[in-house]
Amino acid sequence: MIQFFYKQIAWRLIPVYTTQKWVLRIIAWYGYQVQELSYIFTNDGDLKTMNKQYLQHDEYTDILTFNYNETQESYIWAEIYISIDRVRENAQQIAVSFYDELHRVMIHGVLHLLGYNDITEAEQKEMRSAEDRALMLRKKY
Repeated sequence: MIQFFYKQIAWRLIPVYTTQKWVLRIIAWYGYQVQELSYIFTNDGDLKTMNKQYLQHDEYTDILTFNYNETQESYIWAEIYISIDRVRENAQQIAVSFYDELHRVMIHGVLHLLGYNDITEAEQKEMRSAEDRALMLRKKY
């Protein structure tokens, strides 16, 4: 089950059903199932506080992903926190629509849960390629 929550923001995700369907399709494509996946949309201040508390990074970020699956089984149990402020600013800076950037960030968190990393340049390139493939599939829904 994929759920969406909102913390300290008035913004709401539209459309919910097609977004859920798209994310589930990407997860299934990798051979995983969703036990529980919660997206929590919030603001810059909240996510910066969490970034400092949990990762000791005193800086803004667009996303934090918490994986609660402690096994090697192919299911997702996680929370993904996204700063709508950061997504909006990033979209303006790279000249893409808000929803294109939001969907990229949403699937970025899922890809981390599926085993992708983005520390090295090679990993970043692989992550970006996987994001692009997922975004292309979005148009089918």
